[in-house]
Amino acid sequence: MLLQSDFLLLTFMAEPPITHRFNRDLLRVAAIASVVSLLSFLYYFQHAQILLYGDAVAHMNIARRVFDSQTPGLLQLGTVWLPLPHLLMIPLLLSHSMWQSGLAGSLPSMIAYVLGVVGVFRLVRGLLASDVRTGLAAEISAWVAAFVYAANPNLIYLQTTAMTESLYLALFVWATVYFAESVRTLTNDLPEKVEASAPLFRCGLCLAAAEFTRYDGWFLSATVGAIVSVLAIQRWSNRVLRRSAIKFLLAIAAVPLLWLAYNATVYGNPLEFANGPYSAKAIQRQSAALNPAENHVAIAASYFLKSAELNMAPGAWGRLWVVTTVSALGFALWRSRAQAATFLLLCMPVAFYGFSIAHGGVPLYVPSWWPFTWYNIRYGLQLLPLFSVAAGILIAAPLTTGKRSARWLAAAVMALAAFSYVSIWRTQPLCFTEAWVNSRTRIALESAVERAIAVRPPNARFLMYLGDHAGIFQQAGIPLRQVVNEGNHRPWKKPSDPSGLWERALADPPQYTDYVIAFDGDTVDRSVNRTRLTLLDEIHVTGQPRARIYATQAGAP
Repeated sequence: MLLQSDFLLLTFMAEPPITHRFNRDLLRVAAIASVVSLLSFLYYFQHAQILLYGDAVAHMNIARRVFDSQTPGLLQLGTVWLPLPHLLMIPLLLSHSMWQSGLAGSLPSMIAYVLGVVGVFRLVRGLLASDVRTGLAAEISAWVAAFVYAANPNLIYLQTTAMTESLYLALFVWATVYFAESVRTLTNDLPEKVEASAPLFRCGLCLAAAEFTRYDGWFLSATVGAIVSVLAIQRWSNRVLRRSAIKFLLAIAAVPLLWLAYNATVYGNPLEFANGPYSAKAIQRQSAALNPAENHVAIAASYFLKSAELNMAPGAWGRLWVVTTVSALGFALWRSRAQAATFLLLCMPVAFYGFSIAHGGVPLYVPSWWPFTWYNIRYGLQLLPLFSVAAGILIAAPLTTGKRSARWLAAAVMALAAFSYVSIWRTQPLCFTEAWVNSRTRIALESAVERAIAVRPPNARFLMYLGDHAGIFQQAGIPLRQVVNEGNHRPWKKPSDPSGLWERALADPPQYTDYVIAFDGDTVDRSVNRTRLTLLDEIHVTGQPRARIYATQAGAP
């Protein structure tokens, strides 16, 4: 069986001298990652590039509306996106300047980036540390793996934004660290001690947090939960394992159940996030977006793997990382079931995204394949932990031999990483390119509307659908409580809430607002009562819907 008691311990639990040295190495890794994170943030911030992703802007404004709204509260978190990233931003968003600048969304991602780098180092060091012959080799391999993870240009850019990839990857890595440790601990027939359940408890916390961050975490938790269940059944007489496994399974099952209950209570549909009007499937239907892998899991998986390659190196060079990973996996299967099990866990994104792209209404485009454009290419970063660990594991065994050929192999892996990443920087990280290409017309439109409303009275009240262009008010620094929007009603009232502020403002704009902003085809454009509205501005930007600004009061500036 793949998972046996030879699963190697991933902790600081070594001899005291090694522990102290290991702790110092972790501090060095964290310090280097912190410097990289800070310098990259300063660069992208100075170039006004941390708010290119529309989703990053939306994440911050969803979190901001929890306290800055005419109807504040946790219901402003909505239904489709999971709440943990927004909850982490809320304390920072209390600062008006951190909201307007985007810093409030960047800080959680930057901290998660550092934790992810440290986690990769600890994971590889732990997998190799039990063999006294591999002490130096384990240390070198861990540094190589941490370098591959930390130096990836696409991750470096994303960790400066409010996107959720950096946070989820950190939780993914640490869940893998603690899972490996817990399996090793719980399968060693230890006496009944509280300490034996601690690693599995920590793994459960990381998985629960991952489940509250991205739906990838649900699939990951189900996989780990199945493995833990098998281990518990095989060793049912082990009281420590039995109790720990039950607590673990309850913890990871609680998060999806809570989210389903929240959707059922607030929206009257437990699957509102999956099939509601704001779900990925509904948005794809409305936009008529092409999905070349629709209903084809194998094709979807190939698109995902291609995006993973392109996140590692431009052109066909990314295939070398696949070759490296397959070689490392073959070596792990031959040498250590523990390492092989870790590899298989890190491969889980392939299965999840293969299904999601094919059946979840989530298309992924890569510039080298039809339809030859950029969309959701950042998904490929979910395999970065796999590539990083593979690089470390591949060079470990040859290094223990002390032969010159081993040093050449280590140098070759480092050269591959350096060449790949330098090539990416020369052509721009694809995640940055995706954000820039897809944001140009949106930002142009939002900037034009922002300039138009900036000349209005500072206490003016607005009516606008915020789902697509919340960045207008963030850019202008206008508090969201001055904007009547689609979140200002009771969502459990279907199909609409006659007593809701949103519906009342649409029916009688002059009573509740001073200005109305409508974009062609949005809810305001379709439903607002224009009887007493005066058109002030009409804004056209190529590739974007026409924007119109109305005054609700006669003689308004």
